[in-house]
Amino acid sequence: MRQFGISFLVLAALPVMAQTAADALATRQLDLASREAERISSLVEAGALPRTRLAQAQDQIADLQDELILQRTLYGPATVQNLTEQQAEEMIAAAQRRIDRQKARIEDTQKLIDSGILARNALEPLEQDLTLRETALDLAHARAQLLKDLLAETRLEAANAAEAGQSGAVEEHFAGKGSLSTSDVRAIETAYMKKFLHPLPISAFGETAVHRALGFDHRGRVDVAVSPDQREGVWLRQYLEAKNIPFYAFRAAIPGKATGAHIHIGPGSTRLRRPGIEAD
Repeated sequence: MRQFGISFLVLAALPVMAQTAADALATRQLDLASREAERISSLVEAGALPRTRLAQAQDQIADLQDELILQRTLYGPATVQNLTEQQAEEMIAAAQRRIDRQKARIEDTQKLIDSGILARNALEPLEQDLTLRETALDLAHARAQLLKDLLAETRLEAANAAEAGQSGAVEEHFAGKGSLSTSDVRAIETAYMKKFLHPLPISAFGETAVHRALGFDHRGRVDVAVSPDQREGVWLRQYLEAKNIPFYAFRAAIPGKATGAHIHIGPGSTRLRRPGIEAD
């Protein structure tokens, strides 16, 4: 996970707040569209509006529902690690449905143009919107593929480690005080930034979809993407020991514990499916 400031916790809250506002706006638009559809339905039943007007209103509701899915999976601040495989499938399906609807609108508009009811330039905004929707679908496929590759890579690393017969020799554990607090994380980030002049490379903060997929409870833990034996890793291990903060240092993938070399800060993760087995 990329860092953009000294305090990961403070900065991480900003996009979450922004996404909450975006969700609220999308939900509000959906509510207004639903109310308008109810009003139109009454007028259609009374014979005051054609039934095609109701179909258009329902089409708009479906579009807003799919837009809300994209807001939460494609446009939101969540990293690929926080995306589940089911959400990735829903994201792609929503993007495709929005394209299909727009193509249908373009086809209907073209018929009206051919009939002389509308001017030819009526197609321009519809075609521009179609281009945006097609771009969104491309981005959705790219994000879903990234998630697929990430899951495949972590599973392959664990499998390779098992075949190689890797053991606890590549693991270092410091029990420390046995817990990790928010103030601890802030202090670590500040000290790391001061020492190396760039943010602490946090790869996982708390629970992620990838950890859940692998059966790990990672809440209250932080993973840092540094090798324990590189300059930054050596400094970080020494700092954590000096501050009595627990950590696990992994130099390679270990089946059931680590997907690759990194430093896990905090107490050991627990198995979601097999309680009592430490994992990361």
